[in-house]
Amino acid sequence: MSAELISILVLVVVFVIATTRSINMGALAFAAAFGVGQLAAGLDADGIFAGFPGDLFVVLVGVTYLFAIARANGTTDWLVHAAIRLVRGRIALIPWVMFAVAGVLTGIGAVSPAAVAIVAPIALSFAARHGISPLLMGAMVVHGAQGGGFSPISIYGSIVNGIVAREKLPGSELTLFLASLVANVLIAGVVFVLCGGLKLSSRQDGAKRRAVGTAGEEGRPETDRQETGRPEAERLTPARIATLGALVALVVAVLGFDLDAGLSSVTLAVLLSAFWPDTSRKAVSQIAWPTVLLICGVLTYVGVLEEMGTIDYAGNAVSDIGVPLLAAVLLCYIGALVSAFASSVGIMGALIPLAVPFLAQGEIGAVGMVAALAISATVVDVSPFSTNGALVLAAAPDVDRERFFRQLMVYGGIVVAAVPAAVWLVLVVPGFG
Repeated sequence: MSAELISILVLVVVFVIATTRSINMGALAFAAAFGVGQLAAGLDADGIFAGFPGDLFVVLVGVTYLFAIARANGTTDWLVHAAIRLVRGRIALIPWVMFAVAGVLTGIGAVSPAAVAIVAPIALSFAARHGISPLLMGAMVVHGAQGGGFSPISIYGSIVNGIVAREKLPGSELTLFLASLVANVLIAGVVFVLCGGLKLSSRQDGAKRRAVGTAGEEGRPETDRQETGRPEAERLTPARIATLGALVALVVAVLGFDLDAGLSSVTLAVLLSAFWPDTSRKAVSQIAWPTVLLICGVLTYVGVLEEMGTIDYAGNAVSDIGVPLLAAVLLCYIGALVSAFASSVGIMGALIPLAVPFLAQGEIGAVGMVAALAISATVVDVSPFSTNGALVLAAAPDVDRERFFRQLMVYGGIVVAAVPAAVWLVLVVPGFG
């Protein structure tokens, strides 16, 4: 049996053990990386640790640290109340507002994980406060970020369009952008319906009628009198003002100056801790350490797979298939499956060149195929093993994290199973022949 097949079987064993035993999958993956890397691939420790996602480690630690401070001093509660006022009590609109904000951020140039790192903690705090499914809110944020992710001025869009130009393939920037946007809007709509979004609409309609129909003292509606009953959540203290300033500074640093989101978050969290040590003292213990272990372990093992050539092995095997439509759908599935654990940009950079040989034959439309590959490789970022999914998992407050992890994993699996076939059918098959 080849080393590549052994590495794939070990990955399956890791999943089975982690889902049947109470063992952190990241710890299992570190052990698997050591065993497979040393015994099957002949890698030394440096080769194994080459796949350790140091940048993602810092992002997860930094963002959860900063927002743990924001929760401790009440800033997230203040933001939740502000969001309620912004949509005039229409709670059902909040998931779509978060979808739109994340989409705008990536559409104007933010990398997808940076947008999710900014939006997800606020969105999930709102979800926890108002009984909204964290899966619904997390999926809306991630799909929003991916929906705007292929605009002509975005990071993803620029990379894919650059690859297409370098490979001298026909391209359409507008088709790529609209295909991704429509796909993510449709998926978000399905998730909204299946995860209770319509019930939120019914609930908020009743609340709104009660607010309009009942006036309190001095002509104020009932909802206003309820809010004044919680003055602490509404008050802007110096610590909250500083924390809001830190969040704005994070956005400016990431979007305006292209600074690293993780390092920026850690720096801002340390500054807040220095000025308000009492409310920040417990924040370090609230960093999502189990999630950090899980994600870093799995991605280190994926790095071993890449180092030993397992990813290229699978991609080349598909490219050698003599049936263009079958090769096309299999490439979409490989892109989705691998991207659920690894860099979406890296996968797109590898898969599009792999598709060039049969695209050059003219039987498959290049524009549709490139769009299908791009969507397949990014829409699966709801997986808890991807950067975006990991950020959502880490940012969710007051949840059973193991249960939420399983929900994200199942949802990610459904997306991996369904979306590549759907985009292949819509974007690739009509252009065949």
